[in-house]
Amino acid sequence: MPAVAELLTAPAETTAAVPASAATAAEVRRRLLLPVLAALLIGAVLVGAGAGAMRIPVPAVLGVLLHKLGLDVGLAFEPQHEAVLWAIRLPRVCLGVLIGAALGLAGASMQGLFRNPLADPGLIGVSAGASLAAVATIVLEATLLSVLREWLGFYALAAAAFVGACGTNLLVYQLSKEGGRAVVATMLLAGIAINALAGALTGVLTYVATDEQLRSITFWGLGSLGGASWPTVLSVLPLLALPLVLLPRLGKSLNLLALGEDQAAHLGLPVTRLKRQLIVLATLAVGTSVAVAGSIGFLGLVVPHLIRLAAGPDHRVVLPGAALGGALVLTLADTLARTAVAPAELPIGILTALLGTPVFLWILLREKRRRLA
Repeated sequence: MPAVAELLTAPAETTAAVPASAATAAEVRRRLLLPVLAALLIGAVLVGAGAGAMRIPVPAVLGVLLHKLGLDVGLAFEPQHEAVLWAIRLPRVCLGVLIGAALGLAGASMQGLFRNPLADPGLIGVSAGASLAAVATIVLEATLLSVLREWLGFYALAAAAFVGACGTNLLVYQLSKEGGRAVVATMLLAGIAINALAGALTGVLTYVATDEQLRSITFWGLGSLGGASWPTVLSVLPLLALPLVLLPRLGKSLNLLALGEDQAAHLGLPVTRLKRQLIVLATLAVGTSVAVAGSIGFLGLVVPHLIRLAAGPDHRVVLPGAALGGALVLTLADTLARTAVAPAELPIGILTALLGTPVFLWILLREKRRRLA
C-alpha cells in the first residue's frame, strides 16, 4: 500500500505515457521553478527596498543589510540610506513578502481542497467576514467597540478583521458538517451564502457611514502596505509562520485528495483531519493578511494557477511555488504602487486587480481552447 500511495503522489507527468522529451522538459521546469522564483524574489526585494523618493542603489541596500548582520564587505552606503531602509522600506518589503506568500499558499491549498484550479479562499467567506468586521469597527467606533480601541489602539482594526475572518470560517464549517464530516460541496454553498450576507451587512454599514468613515473604508478595502513597521511585522510573523511552515508539508496529502475523498481514505489518508487543517491554516493566513493590509485580490487565485501551469499538478511543488510566487508578485506590485504616481501612492489592491484580471481571462480562454481541442 505505501508503494501505491507513493506512485499516486508522484507528479502526473511521470505516471502518464508521454514522450521522453516532453517528460524531460517538464521535469526540468519542475526542478528549476523553485530556485528561479527564489532568485527573482531576492532581486525584487533588493530593488523594492531601494525604490522610492530617495533612490538607493542595490549595492547600498546590500551594504546596509550586511552591516546589520555584522558583516563589512566594503559596500558603501550613506547614513540616510541606512535610516530610510531600516525605518521605512525594509519593514514594508518584509510585510509584503509575508502577506504575498501567505495569500499564494492559502489559494493553492484551497484549490487543492476543492479540487478546482479556479478556487479561492474568498469562496468560504473568509475575506468577506474580515471586511465586515473591519467596516463595523470603523463605523461603530463610538459605541461599545470603542472599548476595543482603548485596549488595542492602532491594532483594533486588525484584531477585529481577524476575529471576523475566524468567526465566518467557523460558521461555514459548522454549516457544512453532515454526520460529523465537513462536506466540501456544502461548504462551498455555505460560503456563497455567507459572502452574500456579509456583503449586504457591509453595504448597510457603508450606507450609514460618515464622509470621513467612508474614506477609511474605501482605503482599507482597496488594500495597502502603508502602515508597515517593525512592530507590525513582528506581530503578524507568528500568525503567518504557522501556515507558511505547515501548509507546504501537506502537499503529498493533497495529491492523494485529488483522487477523491473515498479513494484517499482507502489509501489511509485522514480526510476529515486534513480538511480541518487546510481550512484552519488558510483562514489564519488570509485573516491575518486582510487584517493588516486590507483586501488584496487575485493573488490567491492567479498565482497558484500559474505555478500549476508551469510545474504540473504536484502539490509538493505547487504549494512552495505559490508561496514564492505570491511574495514575488506582491513585492513587485507594492514597488510599483509606491513609485508609479509618486509622491502619491496607489492602493495595492487596484494594481493586483489590474494585473490579475487579464491573466485570469487568459487562463479562462486557455482552458476553453483546451476543452474544445
